[in-house]
Amino acid sequence: MASLPKEQWAQVVEKTGGPVVYKKIPVPKPGPDEVLVNIKYSGVCHTDLHAMQGDWPLATKLPLVGGHEGAGVVVARGELVDDVEIGDHAGVKWLNGSCLHCDFCMQSDEPLCPKPLLSGYTVDGTFQEYCIAKAAHIARIPKNLPLDAIAPVLCAGITVYKGLKESGAKPGQWVAIVGAGGGLGSLAQQYAKAMGIRIIAIDTGDDKKEMCLNSLGAEHFIDFATSKNVVKDVQAATPDGLGPHAVILVAVNEKPFQQAAEYVRPRGTVICIGLPAGAYLRAPVFESVIKMISIKGSYVGNRKDSAEAIDFFARGLIKAPFKVVGLSELGMVYDKMHKGQIAGRYVLDTTK
Repeated sequence: MASLPKEQWAQVVEKTGGPVVYKKIPVPKPGPDEVLVNIKYSGVCHTDLHAMQGDWPLATKLPLVGGHEGAGVVVARGELVDDVEIGDHAGVKWLNGSCLHCDFCMQSDEPLCPKPLLSGYTVDGTFQEYCIAKAAHIARIPKNLPLDAIAPVLCAGITVYKGLKESGAKPGQWVAIVGAGGGLGSLAQQYAKAMGIRIIAIDTGDDKKEMCLNSLGAEHFIDFATSKNVVKDVQAATPDGLGPHAVILVAVNEKPFQQAAEYVRPRGTVICIGLPAGAYLRAPVFESVIKMISIKGSYVGNRKDSAEAIDFFARGLIKAPFKVVGLSELGMVYDKMHKGQIAGRYVLDTTK
């Protein structure tokens, strides 16, 4: 630690509701089972905006450094860490740490641990130059991979990959991705395509339509703002007119969560990933019963899911769109996110 700076630049939420304050704070020291990662790039997730605004019924720490898609280099480690080397490339994810000994952790469901450490929520996250993480939970990143491009995979990529696995969709089957042009949706399309799943993209705007159809592998695009009947249009997009086998919901408002059960095909599965503030799930009981549909929540992936998601990227199968801006510009990114003006993902360069 002697060669490391004592202070660093960070984006800090000092009170619920924000704004973020770009300021210098101390560089933390890793505990016995922790590593210190020099964050080079960090993706910006909609969860980070929710954390700043205090939208969810889970208290954040204050003051708070947000962020949970950080990619960088290990520069220090605790005395109990023997499987991570200084200089290794590592990712700091949403799940910063877990107890490792509860029923969930022992069954590879560590995201459900009752005592989780959550980056950028209950512990300081990746919108800073140096970030602490439990060594057991960092993502191992091969050194030949670009850290800016892989940053969004560390949350958005892992999360949607897990959702696709939970959906049970098989190669050749159809999945509707709601919020397809956003950060999670753009990655969901990439993973679905790589898994051999056919895609119906649901979003709004000509830029998102072009991106989904020409860059991300969607075969159909339904603009929910101009469609006269979203349910019928989604069903008509499948060759037999029965609708998709699964729906991946990464939308940031409530209405799509109410529609999905109406257009998914019989025995289809609706996967809820997005977390609109204060939203509720509602589905027509009659149709849900006679169609025998399943409605499931899907949280972030476990350590195995994370390794698999990174491997898809390493093999060149994931090329999600992103734009790099400086760490100092986080406020601008939040403004665009709040207005729904982001196609793909913003990635922060911590040196700017």
